[in-house]
Amino acid sequence: MIIVNWNTRDLLARSLRSVQEARDGLSLEALVVDNASTDGSLEMLRESFPEVTVIANRTNVGFVRANNQALAECRGAYVLLLNSDAALLPGALEHMLGFMQDQPSVGIVGPKIVNPDGSFQSSYMHFPSLLSELLLMTKLHRIVYTRWFPSHPPWLSEQRKAVDWMLGACLMVRWETLQDIGGMDETFFMYSEEVDWCWRARQAGWTIYYLPEAQVLHDGGQSSAQVPVRRRSMVYKSKYLFLRKHHSPLTARLFKGALLVTSLLKAAFWCLCCLSPRAADRVRAVDSVRSYGMLMGEAIRF
Repeated sequence: MIIVNWNTRDLLARSLRSVQEARDGLSLEALVVDNASTDGSLEMLRESFPEVTVIANRTNVGFVRANNQALAECRGAYVLLLNSDAALLPGALEHMLGFMQDQPSVGIVGPKIVNPDGSFQSSYMHFPSLLSELLLMTKLHRIVYTRWFPSHPPWLSEQRKAVDWMLGACLMVRWETLQDIGGMDETFFMYSEEVDWCWRARQAGWTIYYLPEAQVLHDGGQSSAQVPVRRRSMVYKSKYLFLRKHHSPLTARLFKGALLVTSLLKAAFWCLCCLSPRAADRVRAVDSVRSYGMLMGEAIRF
């Protein structure tokens, strides 16, 4: 079991406690890769979870590279990747492990993801395309599909099914699949790495499966939320890299062009909002203009 941590000490402790409660006699090795946290995460691990193997990086090497560090140390028949802001709910580990043992053609399985209040969270999706990304950029997906797009809505997410890719908050991967496709692509510093991984698994002939009876609580983006302005740029850069790698350079350039145009229009809108008489609205507008300005600068350098 692998958890990558960056300054999420309390959530990390919750995640590890959920693993302890879920293992129920199973032989399980826990590895935590810490990306130079400054919030006392390492001290907490030493004091509260001495049985956990810790890889302490001196700098933040990114989510993907940190996972690969741990994957290189794993030798079990199955590897569970769990976000530090995620926690296994009762039965989740048992359901995923049992399903993998019964279905040898399945390379990756993922659970139903729920919010802390128990409500549905996006869990599985179709692979990205230029059209789907344009719909998301322009918010037209709410008209064409649902507000859940590109995820499937809750009422279509109650049955087991083979899917394109699963949210990386919690994934169980077969050892043979890892040997077949390798670790995560470190071109992706953060975001879209699980999309790329599932794409490669599918191309190698493995099935990706969504298992709703297994449930995992996920707070969502707690590490990246510490750098909110950079977060949007990282998301879109990863999407660009995925389209360039698995579609074509032309598709990636069209995506980049659309991103620049829509970001410029959104920045212009928020510039107008800076004239609002309400101080709170002006603060939000300034932050949004800054965020979209940074995104345009990053997009030019993609």
